[in-house]
Amino acid sequence: MAELHTLARPYAKAAFELARESRSLAQWSQTLKTLAAATGDAQVSALLANPRLSRGDVAAVLTSALGDKLDAQARNFVRLLAENGRLAVLPAIAEEFEALRAEAEKRVEVEITTATAVGEAQQQALLAALRKRLARELEVSWKTDAALVAGAVIRAGDLVIDGSVA
Repeated sequence: MAELHTLARPYAKAAFELARESRSLAQWSQTLKTLAAATGDAQVSALLANPRLSRGDVAAVLTSALGDKLDAQARNFVRLLAENGRLAVLPAIAEEFEALRAEAEKRVEVEITTATAVGEAQQQALLAALRKRLARELEVSWKTDAALVAGAVIRAGDLVIDGSVA
């Protein structure tokens, strides 16, 4: 898994720089998600592994199949990935790109797990404290876990704040 992300990182960085220069982060994000979904399809995976097709042929088929969902830059990106035998890495490239985008936009995904449902006032107070501590916009998902007696476990990227009693 780590090797896959190691291969994906330079391509994600290149796509990110291109997207940032052209102020099209959201468009590139959607394009990479579309490409990742396409290469994750069983039939497309078989096509990518077909030794009878040249890398150029595979790129042509993929760009043709996605048609107007890809702009000229995205088609060139697909050709580059195909030439280097990296089309199968597209899901990891999309993940790496999203991480770079979140960092640039100062966003973080936060998962808050509590023993019981938390009231609206407590939620807002906790979110305000987290925004201040993390200095980022939050994308929050709330969960409950019956195994917890009290408190909460907060996960934000690599940061884990465990204030629970299990």
